[in-house]
Amino acid sequence: MLGSPLVHLLTGPHGVDRYTELVESTWTLGEARARVAAVQQSTPGSITLTLEPNAAYGHLPRLRAGQHLTVTFEIDGRRRSRCYSPADAEGSATIELTIGRHRGGLVSDHLYDHARPGMVVGLSAPGGDFVLPDPRPDRILMVAGGSGITPIMSMLRTLRADGHTGEVAVLRYAPSAIEAGYRDELAAMTNVSVLHGFTRVTDDTDLTGHFGASHVARAMSDPQAVFVCGPPALAEAVRQLYPTAVGETFVPPTFTAPAQSSGGRITFAESDVDVIDDGRSLLDQAEAAGVNPESGCRMGICHTCTRRKTRGVVRNLTTGALSGTDDEDVQICVSAPVGDIELAL
Repeated sequence: MLGSPLVHLLTGPHGVDRYTELVESTWTLGEARARVAAVQQSTPGSITLTLEPNAAYGHLPRLRAGQHLTVTFEIDGRRRSRCYSPADAEGSATIELTIGRHRGGLVSDHLYDHARPGMVVGLSAPGGDFVLPDPRPDRILMVAGGSGITPIMSMLRTLRADGHTGEVAVLRYAPSAIEAGYRDELAAMTNVSVLHGFTRVTDDTDLTGHFGASHVARAMSDPQAVFVCGPPALAEAVRQLYPTAVGETFVPPTFTAPAQSSGGRITFAESDVDVIDDGRSLLDQAEAAGVNPESGCRMGICHTCTRRKTRGVVRNLTTGALSGTDDEDVQICVSAPVGDIELAL
């Protein structure tokens, strides 16, 4: 009934969501949201949130094991978005997010200190190519570093739910045993062999040093599929041995800005602010000018920072490609101006 044309006509121009959310903030038809049902400290430096999504979430594409969601939180009256990979098996009715605290990290610090049951967050459509193939391989090697264990857990839980009978080996790296979340669950999994590499406090470690061929030799010979999620150095080391490995990193890449600023003028038209280009990304320069647009991953994945460029040329900081089309949408976290430019911001 709430989705009928008559109801939308009667509740225009804002739509039915603007009225139902006054009664219950997750009662929305067009916006996927979730309520935090539980908060648990999973390690001394991380928390695990259990989210109960609303009905609108069910209209989004199905979340596949290993993919990420953009989650939006309200902090001090402003919406902040970040990408997280749920740890649930495919088809789970809830969403499990394990979030590590990063000193100086606005969202992670706030959640670690203030996340409580009853909080409401926004959800985006899932994204990412870090997924299990169909059909499932018989011999799978998974390598996880730090928070990279969360999408790996999603894959492992999905394989278990699917009744996968093949061999799975996990090389898991963390600073110490106390910081290795999901350790007990990993130990209890059948048909899964797990080796831990603790790189700072080496008590109880199974592996010495960093990832390499000797670690793989202890885990699994001749894997049919290799997955790696963790810091860029770990992903690169795995690809040196397995060039076809499917990988994902959680650390934003280092962008190479132009050798010098273009000297052009950046006009944030809706904010009535003009600045002279200093060579950094449009997002960094907007924030420095006090414009403070909404942003998420800051690495060109989540598209939260996308804004309309009404004129001018931008350089993509990940590819180096130039684009001078007027009235186009650009991701301002990975775009730098070339000459004069105007944004609808």
